Amino acid sequence: MARNYYTLVAGLQQFALDSDKKGFSACDIIAQIRPELNERDRGYLGLFYDFYDIENIINIKAGRGQYNELGNYTRAELEEFMRDPSGLPVFIGRVIAAYADPDNPEFDWIDPEVSFERALFISYYDQCARSGNRFIREWYEFDRNLRNVIAAYSARKASLPIGEQLVGTGYVRDNLARSSAADFGLRGELDYIDELIDALSDEDNLLEKERKIDMIRWRESDQLTPFDYFDMNAILAYLVKINIVHRWVTLDEGYGREMFQKLMAALDGKQLIGSQSS
Repeated sequence: MARNYYTLVAGLQQFALDSDKKGFSACDIIAQIRPELNERDRGYLGLFYDFYDIENIINIKAGRGQYNELGNYTRAELEEFMRDPSGLPVFIGRVIAAYADPDNPEFDWIDPEVSFERALFISYYDQCARSGNRFIREWYEFDRNLRNVIAAYSARKASLPIGEQLVGTGYVRDNLARSSAADFGLRGELDYIDELIDALSDEDNLLEKERKIDMIRWRESDQLTPFDYFDMNAILAYLVKINIVHRWVTLDEGYGREMFQKLMAALDGKQLIGSQSS
């Protein structure tokens, strides 16, 4: 049975406001939430942020300096895990081990046509699809589809093989790989496809394009939690928005502040609804 976190959810706004006074810090907010969760939900939180660990691992392997602080591990820890991945979640560690020793028959499940980056994300999305948390399952199905559309659009524009850029299986992936329609034949499947294609078509203003895409993400987090007020789903939906604010404070501080205020207003409204329904 899902646990309700009445006190924690009631304090989310204060966490954010306290953080903002010192300079907005998503990491501080996550650090305040984590110890308040039970063991199972801490595991869900870790899986939710493993996405950024994978991004960081890919950057380390490629020799790039970028590091996203939202991941569960420091850069130094990940560099050590690249040498010995046994301390990582199994679904990540087994991919690192397999690509480090591709001739080992133990790793014959690796498809040599699949890049290290794609293999990590395939493993991650598969793990999320098996999660016991509904929000993680549905959010990362949405996230995979969204990123696949972006990858397919970019590949089509560059005249590259689309299928080689996609992650996962299923109807959406197959349409992206095969359809020649402007919307990849997905208008009846993805309610945001026209909005996303419109954003991707905006080549003159890259920041505006990113804003439009992040608004799709923001809206989806609400659509996945219409009746979740105090449970883990509500906390994860809140953290989706915290992650978006974190990104925009770095890219465009003014817009980041605007998104922060939108989040605070949404929390006020949701808490009011929750109190009326309790």
